[in-house]
Amino acid sequence: MAKKKPVLNVAFIGHVDAGKSTTVGRLLLDSGAIDPQELERLRREAEEKGKAGFEFAYIMDKLKEERERGVTIDVAHKKFETKNYEVTIVDCPGHRDFIKNMITGASQADAAILVVDVNDAKTGIQPQTKEHLFLARTLGISQLAVAINKMDTVNYSEEEYKKCKEMISQLLRILGYNPDAIHFVPIAAYHGDNVVKRSDKMPWYKGPTLVEVIDSFKPPEKPIDKPLRLPIQDVYSITGVGTVPVGRVETGVMRVGDKIVFEPAGVSGEVKSIEMHHEPIEQAEPGDNIGFNVRGVSKKDIKRGDVVGHPDNPPTVASEFTAQIIVLQHPTVITAGYTPVFHAHTAQVACTFAELLKKLDPRTGEVIEENPDYLKTGDAAIVKIVPTKPMVIENVREIPQLGRFAIRDMGMTVAAGMCIDVKPKNK
Repeated sequence: MAKKKPVLNVAFIGHVDAGKSTTVGRLLLDSGAIDPQELERLRREAEEKGKAGFEFAYIMDKLKEERERGVTIDVAHKKFETKNYEVTIVDCPGHRDFIKNMITGASQADAAILVVDVNDAKTGIQPQTKEHLFLARTLGISQLAVAINKMDTVNYSEEEYKKCKEMISQLLRILGYNPDAIHFVPIAAYHGDNVVKRSDKMPWYKGPTLVEVIDSFKPPEKPIDKPLRLPIQDVYSITGVGTVPVGRVETGVMRVGDKIVFEPAGVSGEVKSIEMHHEPIEQAEPGDNIGFNVRGVSKKDIKRGDVVGHPDNPPTVASEFTAQIIVLQHPTVITAGYTPVFHAHTAQVACTFAELLKKLDPRTGEVIEENPDYLKTGDAAIVKIVPTKPMVIENVREIPQLGRFAIRDMGMTVAAGMCIDVKPKNK
């Protein structure tokens, strides 16, 4: 089998009107991932609906609708190839989807492209731009590039590009990014300038195109030297085979013959076989979605949300943990005693805010108040959390893949955060 290109997950972030969908659509089209006839059909459809110019957005919307209906999407649609990578797009239409996607790990982004409208230099940075960038930071995305879009609306002016670049650079500095190490690409996504094809309309710009920037990102490192952690997504009982849990290896390596332990279930067994894409494999590494047959464990002993590890370094079951969170949206305020549902890896567990320890400046992380009485939308804080039933969570510094979580209540994501210290349950 030919060695496939490594997969790079890239999140497209930024304000809703900055042209993310158009940028993504253009990337897919010009890199050959979408059939031009399909685009032509969408263009006519957009015109008929009085939405001329929205055809690229339709590509992503079609995906969104398919996603909502749970239909499997034609793979070519949201993947495209560059010289070095097979790129999967983590489209971030709204904040909530972004956080949910990012935290469920299905699409842990390796890099992000911030799309901004060059005209924001006149009106100021849009709030969503700030929030998405802050989230990217909180969620641990360190590789970033900025696409300054809609250059056609300012006559491809270098001056306007520079103004916008300076404004975004200031924000990046506040968030702890180094703007000098970040590529800023002037693009006109609708016309395809500097997205995949180099534009002749901006001779003053000598840097890479957007696709070249994506190609220059570093591939994700596989954390194979870390302890084994595999959150269970589902458990099947297959006649003639036995118990088959499925999930994605987040860290470490699982081999056939390994003794393993499931936490917080507290049961152990032995790996009899491992399968990926219906092919038997001898060992599974981070990023591999696998099913494995385990001896000595029955289907009723384990469930979604349990995490597999090796007995000499088992997953951490928390009796309580300290977390750094940011409140994204809450209709009232959060006080001690509040018990929403925490979504961490594949687990969903109601947890109680035992103490509000510190309120932080969301931009700098500095402490602005000790033991605050409450937290409201936009606040960042350090809090002490007590799960209402056993759950696995890890210190984000040691095993970041299992250290992040979203907090949901009332059908929405109210906060997101990471575990910075964990007190294990005494076995």
